Amino acid sequence: MSVSAQALDGVYGKPAAGMKARLEQAVDGRWSHIADAETDANGAIDNFVRGRLARGPYRIVFDTDHYFSGMGIGAAYPEITVVFRVRGEPHTCQVQVLMTPYSYSMYFGDRA
Repeated sequence: MSVSAQALDGVYGKPAAGMKARLEQAVDGRWSHIADAETDANGAIDNFVRGRLARGPYRIVFDTDHYFSGMGIGAAYPEITVVFRVRGEPHTCQVQVLMTPYSYSMYFGDRA
């Protein structure tokens, strides 16, 4: 199982290029850092890590404060956190966030 992500800018209707994000795993009740990444021109992070991830809870934290402040816009949510569970299937799970400074929606699915 691997993890990919995409961030979409709902203000301008485009991919959120240059969005910083981090992947963390829950270990003994605490979040442990796994990887940092930044979205490409399509707002995508194709794969946070190479290889398989262990089963269990993970989260992706999108740095919306840095992204919107770079455009001179204040955001109500300085971070958007998506918590999900890896069940061990041999697919890539896809996390997608559509965001504006005052709202966001999420999608979670998998790609074969």
